[in-house]
Order: sequence, then structure tokens, then C-alpha cells
Amino acid sequence: MKKATILGAIAGDVIGSVYEFNSTKDYKFNLYDDKMRPTDDTIMTLAVAEWILTDNELRHESLTSLMRIWGRKYPYAGYGGHFFLWLASNDAGPYNSWGNGSAMRVSPVGFAFGTLDETLNAAKISAEVTHNHPEGIKGAQATAAAIYLARTGSTKEDIRKYISGTFGYALDMECADLRPHYSYEISCQESVPQSVRAFIDSTDYESALRETISLGGDADTMGAITGGIACAFYNGVTDGIYDFTMSKLQDDMKDIINEFDTKYADA
Repeated sequence: MKKATILGAIAGDVIGSVYEFNSTKDYKFNLYDDKMRPTDDTIMTLAVAEWILTDNELRHESLTSLMRIWGRKYPYAGYGGHFFLWLASNDAGPYNSWGNGSAMRVSPVGFAFGTLDETLNAAKISAEVTHNHPEGIKGAQATAAAIYLARTGSTKEDIRKYISGTFGYALDMECADLRPHYSYEISCQESVPQSVRAFIDSTDYESALRETISLGGDADTMGAITGGIACAFYNGVTDGIYDFTMSKLQDDMKDIINEFDTKYADA
């Protein structure tokens, strides 16, 4: 196992990338494919990570700037239509989105703070620069909280009860029962709970990715959400997944990952 923080989410994005629009229900899907690549989930995760590393005040303005810098540097990463227009603008504000983009990028928040309250506050800020709809904020907070709880010693049952009780997400149905009926969804409310459940059903980091991607949904984003939680709970990712994912990244991406790990991997 390789100790990691945000690479847990990034690996889920990379491995899920080829299944986003070519969904699979096969738990034994190919884990490594030459066509796998980082998508918008990775790019925006790196922007959030750099924001945490560079802005102790956690200002909306600095996050907005970094998201646009990263997004414009990597413009062909599969951004949604509304978000792409937001990236292209110099002054566009939040657009009341309830999409799962707020949850896909929030994993750095879950690793960086010393209390649950700080985590929830930072997750809210990270979402509301674009996803200021209550469901967008809730999805980001639930994901970050699950990561925080996973890395600070909570059991899976503790995490399930907290996320269900605090955010109202139904987490009782196992992936085996979800899988036959679940389909592609981009909303927080229809992808975050399923991603959390996939982590609960897992036995290790790899199985967490297999559970969530084989649900047949928004595979890269669900891979990022589940991957972040699983990485926190299982204290890293497998050597093979770590090396494969890093091989798909540019040097500036690796630099942020390494800097973030140096500061927060043992926090």
C-alpha cells in the first residue's frame, strides 16, 4: 500500500474515466486501460488542494481564481456545459447547481482539517463558488465528512449513521441490490449516497472502486467520491493503482499531490 490523500479520489477518476459513457455492471471490469485519463474531477480536485495549501483564509475568490487557472490550462477534461461557461468567464458567479461536481472535487477538504466543523465549513465554501444549491452543498459536505470520519478512526457503521442522519441520505441498500436498477445520474442526491454505500460495502481500496464503478453510473465522479473515502479509511491505495495513476498525470499535477501529501498525509 502507498500512503496517499487526494490520489485516492484522483485514481477513482482516472480508472472510472473510460466507463463514464460506456458504463459497466461487471464488478470484474478491467482496472487498467491505456485510454484511462484524468478528467475534470482530477483537475478541480487539484485546484481545491492548491487553494487549501495557499489560502489560510479559505476565500471564495482565491478558489474561484485557482479553478479557472487549472480549468483553462486543461480545457479538454470533460467539463459540464454550465461549468465550462463559468470557467470561460472572468466574473461569473455561482449558478445554483445541484450536480455532483461539488462532491467530486472536495476530497482535499476531508484530509486537511482537524475538526469536523472545520471540514464542513470548508466543504461548504468549496461547493458554493459554483454549486450553491442546497443539494450541491450537501453533497460536498457529506463526502468531505465521510473522508474526515474515515481518516480519524470511525467505523463504517459510524460513518453510515452520521451521513444518513445528518444529510438524510438513504444508505441501507447494498450495492448488490442497487446495481440492477441504478443508472447514470449527475445529481448529488442520486450519486453521492450510492458512492458512500459502495465504500461501506468494500473490503479494501480496490474493491471500493469496483463496487462504485460497476454500479453503472457517472463512473469517474463516483470513483472520485468513493475513492477519496476509501483511501482515508484503508490508509492509502495499492502500489499498482498508485503507480498507474501517477503515470497518467502531468508534472504540475504530481507536484500538487506530493505537496499536499507532505503536509497532510500524516495529519
